[in-house]
Amino acid sequence: QVQLVESGGGLVQDGGSLRLSCSGSEGTFSRYTIGWFRQARGKEREFVAAVRSPARTTHYADSVKGRFTISRDNAKNAVHLQMNHLTPDDTAVYYCAGGAGIILSSIRGPRNYAYWGQGTQVTVSS
Repeated sequence: QVQLVESGGGLVQDGGSLRLSCSGSEGTFSRYTIGWFRQARGKEREFVAAVRSPARTTHYADSVKGRFTISRDNAKNAVHLQMNHLTPDDTAVYYCAGGAGIILSSIRGPRNYAYWGQGTQVTVSS
């Protein structure tokens, strides 16, 4: 069972940038599809981005496409989410999640991920 830990959240001004990281606890991390989800107060958890394994293809929600970039470094058991041009609408708790054998059509569904981090708060001030 892999444990995931997020880091890099914080407070940033409108238009600013943050880089989130997700670290995995074991060597099989490279086998998992890793996704980022977010949940704003009073809203449902929503898909942000994912990077598949082993194909390493990347996938984004329309709301972040062109602003966010997901990447993985299997040598360091890490996945990063570079977030640029942040707006107050991006304010949420961000979670990384991992799962094995997730097919492409299921990549945006949180129920398809077996492992979750504790979340990191991102706040964008206007």
